[in-house]
Amino acid sequence: MSAGSARSGPGRTGRTDPAPDRQRRLEYRWRVNSLWLVPVLCIAAGCGLVAVTLAVDGAVGYDAVPGHLLGTATAVQTILSTAASAMLTLTTVVLTVLTLGVQLAMQQFSPRIVRALLADGRSQLAHGLFAATFLVCMVGVGAVHDTAGPGHQVPTVTVAVSYVLLLASLLVLVGYVHHAGQSLRVAGLVDLVGDNLQREIDRSFAVEAAPTPDPDTLTAAESGVVVMLDVDHLVDGARRSHECLEMLVAVGDFVPRGAPLARRRGGSGERGEERDLLRGILLDNERTHVGDAPYGLRKLSEVAQRSIASGPHDDPGTAVQAIDRIHDAVRQLCTRRMPSTHHHDEAGVLRLVTRELTWDGFVAVAFDEVVTLGSSSRVVARRLLAALDDLVAVAPPARRAAVEEQRERLLAEAERNDIRLEPDLQGLGSGNDVAHPPVVPDLRQQSGVGTGGT
Repeated sequence: MSAGSARSGPGRTGRTDPAPDRQRRLEYRWRVNSLWLVPVLCIAAGCGLVAVTLAVDGAVGYDAVPGHLLGTATAVQTILSTAASAMLTLTTVVLTVLTLGVQLAMQQFSPRIVRALLADGRSQLAHGLFAATFLVCMVGVGAVHDTAGPGHQVPTVTVAVSYVLLLASLLVLVGYVHHAGQSLRVAGLVDLVGDNLQREIDRSFAVEAAPTPDPDTLTAAESGVVVMLDVDHLVDGARRSHECLEMLVAVGDFVPRGAPLARRRGGSGERGEERDLLRGILLDNERTHVGDAPYGLRKLSEVAQRSIASGPHDDPGTAVQAIDRIHDAVRQLCTRRMPSTHHHDEAGVLRLVTRELTWDGFVAVAFDEVVTLGSSSRVVARRLLAALDDLVAVAPPARRAAVEEQRERLLAEAERNDIRLEPDLQGLGSGNDVAHPPVVPDLRQQSGVGTGGT
């Protein structure tokens, strides 16, 4: 149902039948205010399950499952008692982790993101499974009789189900830890809200005029960041179609759903080969270091920026450490060959053209924002000047201009901030104005050579 139809006619919704409104209210409470509902349903399912298993044990006897697979009555009681205690502790720990995650998200991102975190179905399912397992184990302990004689019994079906639930809980715990770690990343939180928004758009807004697909353009089936290009796969696919692929995006670019990824030039490729070509373009929700060197510079630059621009709690020491690694990385790149944008097949035919960062681009990613912010801090500016002086000295002539431009901009910004700069690899501690300059003694005089000494 589109948003327009929901607002048409008199009144709020234009409907006369109250049933759809009740359905929407129930759906709203289920999807938005159901933090407790899924765990409660899991506990109820656990109650029903253990009731069924006990009934089965009473109907078929207490030897439906071979005893050597489960253990003796005493061993079963010990195992289930320990497992029940562990499940109760685990449920408490998981709820604590959820609470800490909510607090972190509120402080670092937005208080309005809390509801999306609390409505996460996978977290609710994990809590419910742990609680249900605790309940089944407790009932199983009470159903085991380890006394000798006629009363000796082990409800084997109930115990077996308890063991299965324990195994499932362990697997869910591993998955939950991974999910919690992923969801508390910036990309995870942004994707959580973005995915909810996308689902609501798909649910409430009907497609009115779909764009006409271009047979010569590869489009993204889903949104994401380009994290890797399988050059060999793309070159091989273009070779089979006797065409050339021109990439319209670079590694690290975010691509909306339906946006163009590449353009096919010439050839006789069929539309059926598009899906195979798209396998060579990997999308994810966040950039990675694999195949994306500029991302490392971007993160180091961000660390330096946050350390400089943190208000009354500036941390120039951390900024200097980040600049140390930026300096080292760019120094290594000075003498490295930049990635080629043209890729040929074995016969030497051009099959793929990619978008790659140039040397000037690497320098810009590394220093543009750091120089702008760092020029206001004497310690950071001194470290930057030492790094840029060294890069100017070691860079080949063809690559020197980009570094010199950053150096001139740093000096101009520092002068505007009334800061007198001296190169200093420590920021403040090894510059010529604060440390003794190196003095090399005359070794000939020390040894007496040429002075008549012996």
